[in-house]
Amino acid sequence: MSYIQDSLSNTEQIRELFKLHWFTKVPMAIWVILAIPTLGLTLLLAIWEWLRLRSIEQGVTNKRVILKRGIISRKSEEMKISSIETVEIIQGVIGRVFGFGTIKVTGRGISDLIFKNIDNPMDVKKKIESVEFA
Repeated sequence: MSYIQDSLSNTEQIRELFKLHWFTKVPMAIWVILAIPTLGLTLLLAIWEWLRLRSIEQGVTNKRVILKRGIISRKSEEMKISSIETVEIIQGVIGRVFGFGTIKVTGRGISDLIFKNIDNPMDVKKKIESVEFA
């Protein structure tokens, strides 16, 4: 079971889980390709990258926005929906062309929650902003 599902409170429901863009898998593919000339040494890096990407969970519930990372250790960042002040999209030229970017959720005070290399950032922004606080 995923971290987000495990951490739900009694009346909390998952509204959306956000996916990473396929561009995030490019470094892993490069390590796999480089395994041939390096006699398989870079396969360890490819496996590490695969595990790192699989350990990332990001989503929104009817009460909070959640980002969880970590292969062995765990780091989770959460922000209550009622605390959100702005949801920003940061996209470079390549991100605009291929449809990925960074979402920066700013809350009260100095807290920020940043989703990097997110697929379809405009849709993610709309989904976060459309959640009604329960």
